[in-house]
Amino acid sequence: MSRWIIPDVHGCANTLKSLVESFLKIGKDDELFFLGDYIDRGPHSKEVIDYLMDLQAQGYRLHCLKGNHEDYCVQAWEEDRQRHLFKPEVQRLWERVGAKETFKSFGVKRPRELPQAYIDWMRDLDYYYELEDFILVHAGMNFQIENPFEDTHSMTRVRNFKVDFNKTGGKRIIHGHIPVDYSFIDHVIHHQGNYDFIALDNGVFYTDKTDMGNLMAFNPDTNELFAQTNLDMY
Repeated sequence: MSRWIIPDVHGCANTLKSLVESFLKIGKDDELFFLGDYIDRGPHSKEVIDYLMDLQAQGYRLHCLKGNHEDYCVQAWEEDRQRHLFKPEVQRLWERVGAKETFKSFGVKRPRELPQAYIDWMRDLDYYYELEDFILVHAGMNFQIENPFEDTHSMTRVRNFKVDFNKTGGKRIIHGHIPVDYSFIDHVIHHQGNYDFIALDNGVFYTDKTDMGNLMAFNPDTNELFAQTNLDMY
């Protein structure tokens, strides 16, 4: 059995399929942990969720967390169903970070036209998952409060945090959300004693930034790191 952690996919379905099927070659005894942000920016948001739903339906062991982009989508859908005359605030915010690509993928023009089955899937996603040595989360945690597990908003959006091991039971954080260089990801993984986190997001949707533009997969048991070059943005 192998366990793999995959961060922000951002609508890159072909890249995800290549990573899972050609590199990882997963079986039904393996586990995949996804850190959120399946939609927006890339061209195939619907296809990403369809692929994950299909793997789940086939009995593959997937643990899918919620990212800020799924949160925006669900909130925008709920607001738009109230039929406001003007664009609701969340929709305006969402459109600045990739909603239009998601609309195009689904063949719709506004949030309320998105099929409810996809909204329900996104709404029901977990905010965090605990392994023996790590806590998996999309963005991070709010260690300024007594119980950081109660602040789900920070789990999808926080950008700066210092891990308090007294509040994590000594566990480090593995997160996505903020794109970082491949060289930094590799360095943190191989020097874990110097860091209280592992950042895995390499900005798969970037096409013009050196050392970025890959979809990553990390094995927390062996420290293996795979990088699948983007196949969707060209």
